[in-house]
Amino acid sequence: MIADAHVDLLMELAYRERRLGETKVFADTWLPLFERGGVGLQVCAVYVDVSVQPEGSLREALSMVAAFHSALRENADRVMQVTAAADLDAVEAGGGIGLLLSLEGVECFGVETWPADVFHALGVRMAGLTWNRRNAFADGAAEEGGSLSRLGRELVDRLVSLGVILDLAHASRGLFAEVLERVGSAGAPVLCSHGGCRGVFDTPRNLDDDQLRALAAADGMFGLMLHPVAIGPERRTIDGVIDHLEHAVSVIGIEHVCLGGDFTKRLWEAMPPPPEPKDGLAPPGVTPGQGIEDLTGPECYPALVAGLERRGWSSDDVEAVTSANLLRFLRDSL
Repeated sequence: MIADAHVDLLMELAYRERRLGETKVFADTWLPLFERGGVGLQVCAVYVDVSVQPEGSLREALSMVAAFHSALRENADRVMQVTAAADLDAVEAGGGIGLLLSLEGVECFGVETWPADVFHALGVRMAGLTWNRRNAFADGAAEEGGSLSRLGRELVDRLVSLGVILDLAHASRGLFAEVLERVGSAGAPVLCSHGGCRGVFDTPRNLDDDQLRALAAADGMFGLMLHPVAIGPERRTIDGVIDHLEHAVSVIGIEHVCLGGDFTKRLWEAMPPPPEPKDGLAPPGVTPGQGIEDLTGPECYPALVAGLERRGWSSDDVEAVTSANLLRFLRDSL
């Protein structure tokens, strides 16, 4: 089984179903890819592109949540929603592919914290505060020196009280440190759902070794992003991906490492690409719609498993990184 901490498939579902009027898009597109790749658990992110912010943020986010629930209803014999630890029993028993709803940035909250309760009621169990840029709550990875605002601290406390897992992907360095400090005493769950290792490729979206250690010290999880933005434009191969995995394992131990695919190539082929954000974080020569050679979507996960085996990974270590670690983290967190 593969357990994946991040994919933006809801962008495609919302666009094709809500705007183009197509039906059963998930059944015809992503679901067969998951089944071919052996994906048993998938975290599905709600990402609102900066081009519709701020006016359209809430509408766009709710459109993606609606598409998520449509996929669940239309494929009830093959997928199931994960909102609690008990749901993972059925997933691990082969009862269907588990889908967990997350937020990649909370711009759709506007300047209020109460929407957290509404999105939690809709099934959101993981939330990142930012997507690279500054919002009313926090600073993203493209900002310098910033962290949580007063409102952001209130939101973090509210999310923790709801039992929502905090996601530090796209966080600024200050935000990363402050969230870990704030939630550490409460033992609240935290992860970086999709990122890379600065020790292998130095770019602002990746975590350095000190950040990796801090995340592990909080009993958090690091999900490797399978995209050239994190892996590096010169290492767009499965071996380049494994270099990052092996670096993370060497720094924080294998028990804190998982996968956070962030496969975007298919999205940019299936829908009009949004304007390229001027956040300064894309390395030269890398565009959002690119992929890793022979690892461009969830259907390619067997190739990653084969690559790990070629590099001498044991079956236990392969299982740990590809599924067991994230499943254990979610069992402990939900």
